[in-house]
Amino acid sequence: MEAKKIRSTFIEFFQSKGHHFVPSAPIVVKNDPTLMFTNAGMNQFKDAFLGNEIPKYPRVANSQKCLRVSGKHNDLEEVGVDTYHHTMFEMLGNWSFGNYFKKEAIEWAWELLTEVYQLSKDRLYVSVFEGDPSENLEMDQEAYDFWKEIVAEDRIIMGSKKDNFWEMGDTGPCGPCSEIHIDLRPENEIAEIPGRDLVNQDHPQVIEIWNLVFMQFNRLADGSLKELPAKHVDTGMGFERLVRAIQRKSSNYDTDIFTPFISFLEKKSGKKYGQDEQTDIAFRVVVDHIRAISFTIADGQLPSNNKAGYVIRRILRRAVRYGYTFLGFQSPFLYELCSLMAEHFGDIFPEVRQQQDFIAKVIQEEESSFLRTLDHGLKMLAGIKTELSEKGEKVISGKTAFELYDTYGFPLDLTSLIARESGFSLDEKGFEIEMEKQKNRSRAASESETGDWVHVEEEVGVDFVGYDYLETQSHIVKYRTVKEKKGEKYQLVLDKTPFYAESGGQVGDTGWLVSDTEKIRVIDTKKENDLIVHFVEKLPAEPRKTFKAHVDAVQRQLIMNNHSATHLLHAALREVLGEHVQQRGSLVNDRILRFDFSHFSKMTDAEIQWVEEIVNKKIRENIALGEKRNVPIEEAKKMGAMALFGEKYGDFVRVITFDPSFSVELCGGTHVPFTGQIGFFKIVSEGSVASGVRRIEAITSVAAEKYLREQESLLKEVQELLKNPKDVKKAIESLLSERNDLKKELEALHLEKAAQVKSNLLSQFVDQGDAKVLIAQVELPNADALKKLAYELKNEVEKAFVVLAANIDDKPQIAVILDEPLIESKGWNAGAIVRDLAKEIQGGGGGQPFFATAGGKNLQGLPQVVKKAKEMFL
Repeated sequence: MEAKKIRSTFIEFFQSKGHHFVPSAPIVVKNDPTLMFTNAGMNQFKDAFLGNEIPKYPRVANSQKCLRVSGKHNDLEEVGVDTYHHTMFEMLGNWSFGNYFKKEAIEWAWELLTEVYQLSKDRLYVSVFEGDPSENLEMDQEAYDFWKEIVAEDRIIMGSKKDNFWEMGDTGPCGPCSEIHIDLRPENEIAEIPGRDLVNQDHPQVIEIWNLVFMQFNRLADGSLKELPAKHVDTGMGFERLVRAIQRKSSNYDTDIFTPFISFLEKKSGKKYGQDEQTDIAFRVVVDHIRAISFTIADGQLPSNNKAGYVIRRILRRAVRYGYTFLGFQSPFLYELCSLMAEHFGDIFPEVRQQQDFIAKVIQEEESSFLRTLDHGLKMLAGIKTELSEKGEKVISGKTAFELYDTYGFPLDLTSLIARESGFSLDEKGFEIEMEKQKNRSRAASESETGDWVHVEEEVGVDFVGYDYLETQSHIVKYRTVKEKKGEKYQLVLDKTPFYAESGGQVGDTGWLVSDTEKIRVIDTKKENDLIVHFVEKLPAEPRKTFKAHVDAVQRQLIMNNHSATHLLHAALREVLGEHVQQRGSLVNDRILRFDFSHFSKMTDAEIQWVEEIVNKKIRENIALGEKRNVPIEEAKKMGAMALFGEKYGDFVRVITFDPSFSVELCGGTHVPFTGQIGFFKIVSEGSVASGVRRIEAITSVAAEKYLREQESLLKEVQELLKNPKDVKKAIESLLSERNDLKKELEALHLEKAAQVKSNLLSQFVDQGDAKVLIAQVELPNADALKKLAYELKNEVEKAFVVLAANIDDKPQIAVILDEPLIESKGWNAGAIVRDLAKEIQGGGGGQPFFATAGGKNLQGLPQVVKKAKEMFL
């Protein structure tokens, strides 16, 4: 059975059991501070488990894109080394929200595996939670009793809390679980050692394929367990492992999920999979990582230097360096796999097909950048090895290796490989010490402790009224304290709120909560799953009182101006640049709007002006806001509403339009009632932020007015400095022309002075037979003049060895140059010499064996440089 059929069979089976199919949530998590990436199928249903929302369907099933490369669930270093771990994987799952429980979950799992997929019952084992006295958790007798009606008791294994009590993180929904394991070993090995003895022993052929989690508890911040309002079922089956079992392969990578990608790499690299262990690891790393990279880019997360973007860049670079080191790829190659991604995954995850070209372009640019980094690192390593050789040392320090890794992205394993090839060793222990120091610094910077919610009223869902009202009467439902290094922060949830929570690029509202006895400042509003969380300066003294929730109207107005202008900008960009323009990120606050979009070249001044003209024309037309709420998602798409990649939309959405023929988009943000309220729109910058992604920053209304006044004021100042000429441009051009003429005259004088200096120096060489030595202090206008003088002296004097100590703009510099034959005959090295001399000016430097320079802080040390050099060489 092909992988695609295996996936569709799973979905169809659970649909026949009354489950509603739910599409995969984006792989990048946006409204849950406890998660960076979706790491399990249950993530998108977390609020249903916690009782924060009423599920739309009591039974659901799906295939969820998951990524496990950070936090508690981190499989990155195992990926490629073994045959069954992955960064990105699909999790097939079925869920019950207070509907069915253990009996049905167990019976259906067994029916699907043994009757539909026809896996051998003799190769399957199940595990049950044995209990944990330390938390007063009893054995899961109920699950055990259900299992023994289906399988022989010798196939039921009692599991510890580590293996059979599932927790998503440090806090959140959790409960006992039953795992289903399969023994894929040959018959002769099974006869020797029973499979039950190898369950959960990391045997590559005895693996878990399905985990049935029975959600009963919520883990609180203080570590305690609290019963959930209702009992739920959360199952997760690794798609890759299931396909391996059904297709009877010894490795996940031998299934048709991965073999097309491996075949492509074999043809491109000229190497064969299955012939060399290290090469095989490289094949597996690349074909695994391309999925993680492609899906995250498709969901809107671009590689970058921080947070989720850094994780993706790290995965991409890991794939590139394995391809570079072991598969022989010296130029970008990963991006060529994107067409295969679209072909094999486009049906179930259409975003990789719809964005195929964009994903490929981003990956190609990232590859090119990292390959340049690798090249730079190789040159640095060559210099480091030369320095060590001069000192008679053979160990590259851990600190040096860490600097290469941390500053330049040069991987440790590649540093180690190059070191060994050159007869050097690497202080890996020292590297680990430096790495741990960095982790401690990061940990200290981000440490915080979130307290548990204190409930004031019964939680029945949050009513957001901010589209229509800026104030309302509210009651506090719950509150909590967050302890950070900078002090305590406070959060609370209201039953009804006009405060917009940060989402879709729009910042959260600020304002006040006012009762008859106190006034509390709301400093921010954010989403946490489906909750609207208000960040406040202090907790209320009397939380049970009625509060008037009041949004800062001035700030909200400015935010709305910028948000509505962003929609007009998006439509204008598509009109000017083309339909390929898609939003890739945005920031909308009361000061500025920032819009990231897919485009592969710098915008011209004419294009920027054209976009401004279109947006300002729409503003002057004073178009009324068209808004439809609770529109079925399919109906919204038929209306032409643009959906953003990487956003999770529900069954019902809000549609915003300013002129249906111009701009129709799905949006949850706040907007002006008429475009005329925006006032004026001005782009202040346009540039690149990532491969294939441009960024525009723009301003509107008050900020735009201020900007124009400042520009007008600046122009007046320039006119006054130029004595109020009739033609300002012509006056500046004349001034620049005069400046250039004076600059040429000055350069001529510098050349004349340098020629005089050179003439004097040529008579000061000391002939030592096998070398002619010149050591002198000079005064020159710039570093280029120093370098030019050194080369000219070397070229005009045979066997020249020159040391020049120069005063350049009151800063000390040293240049050392020598005829190449002297390197071997005298054992001299310009780089080593200049570093030694630079100590006299409190500086450092380096270069090539025949030419090197140094700079420093102590100008008074120049005479000592000359003295020391003469003592060394004369």
